Amino acid sequence: MQQTIRPWQEITPMSNVNSIVQNDLSSLIHPYTNLAQHRETGPFVITGGDGVRVFDDQGNAYIEAMSGLWSVALGFSEQRLVDAAIEQFKQLPYYHSFSHKTNAPAAALAAKLAELAPGDLNHVFFTNSGSEANDSMVKMVWYVNNALGKPHKKKFISRQQAYHGTTVASASLTGIPSIHRDFDLPAIPVHHLTCPNAYRFARPGETEEAFSARLADELERYILAEGAETIAAFIGEPVIAAGGVIPPPQGYWAAIQAVCKRYDILVVVDEIVTGFGRLGTMFGSQLYGIQPDILVLSKQLTSSYQPLAALVVSDAIHDVLVSQSQRLGAFAHGLTCTGHPVATAVALENIRIIEERGLLGHVQRLAPEFQRRLRAFADHPLVGDVRGVGLVGAIELVANKATGQPFAQPGVLGGYLFKQTHKHGLIIRAIYDTIAFCPPLITTQDDLDAIFSAFDRALADATDWARSQNLL
Repeated sequence: MQQTIRPWQEITPMSNVNSIVQNDLSSLIHPYTNLAQHRETGPFVITGGDGVRVFDDQGNAYIEAMSGLWSVALGFSEQRLVDAAIEQFKQLPYYHSFSHKTNAPAAALAAKLAELAPGDLNHVFFTNSGSEANDSMVKMVWYVNNALGKPHKKKFISRQQAYHGTTVASASLTGIPSIHRDFDLPAIPVHHLTCPNAYRFARPGETEEAFSARLADELERYILAEGAETIAAFIGEPVIAAGGVIPPPQGYWAAIQAVCKRYDILVVVDEIVTGFGRLGTMFGSQLYGIQPDILVLSKQLTSSYQPLAALVVSDAIHDVLVSQSQRLGAFAHGLTCTGHPVATAVALENIRIIEERGLLGHVQRLAPEFQRRLRAFADHPLVGDVRGVGLVGAIELVANKATGQPFAQPGVLGGYLFKQTHKHGLIIRAIYDTIAFCPPLITTQDDLDAIFSAFDRALADATDWARSQNLL
């Protein structure tokens, strides 16, 4: 697990930096960014990476404690993934999957995912991103219910604070208001249930099991009010990630699945963040005893070295796709790069590395120390809650520790702390005032020491600033 840091100067020539900045400011639209503010501050230019570290245009090194966007399992310099891409580029740089065509890496990856996926999930549809995968899932579910003579069974159930993507359908499934605002979303029939965040929404004295039972009762009451014949699927992440890193309370998934089964509602499990080892199991579904009807995968599928996502569906769903496509003449859905040979070749090599190097076992061994180091901040006066599982976790900052009262202006302190971590050589993510950590699977004990030492210094800076601003 030892990593050799290459000199920054070997990674990106300094002569390129000025043109990068100018092109960015004049041409590039940044996602999830205050575009007016970006004009003033300019970009934070990342020019290279090695192991768990990335480098900026000034030669500064940062431990990437967010794996990029929850996704770089193998770090930023895995040569085997580079070689896999190059070899496939040489052999077949592109081909499509339309009209009975295929390519060897796509077919092999589909078989591998069918082998790894739980239960009878044996059939795979590829897209380029998790958002597209969830968008495709919506279309597929509607297609199946029309085929089954259930034309009214079209509504989806999601959760507040859930994150499922940014396309029209996937952003509608997402339960974060800022993602809906001024985009005229939700644009599909979806209802967002109470977020399973016990810190925020459990009643005083309510156990996790009782909280889970109450949330399952909320689900059932909604189904009965709407009519089960109108509801197609429940979608959820095993652990809510971008909505604040929220592990489920005890008994949650068993209770939710029981209700869905009772009323013939599909269970769609979004493992875009939790898949491929993040929780110490290949899939989060295995950790929580979930049997999905549809599994959604992306991010760590390729360690984000190539864009790729996948839907893995049950035998029952696939049987309907087959029969309906026969009746209509085709399953008329797909993307130009569905099953792209380079992306699928990289994914196959990525999975081989995870298996060969025993990274699931490595996460299982490292996770207790990672979680212990997180929870060491629980007594800090700014910290209201610390939570996590596997190699993902969060620290929620609050204005009043005793009551859990949030800050009057959400995200101000979190944003300040986010910037301070950069000064200490660390990259984390501020979800308003919740600080998320999601280090690469190859992270070592020494890396954990560096992560939490840097965070401790940044938090001390933020505490002094909060006091100076009368936020405490």
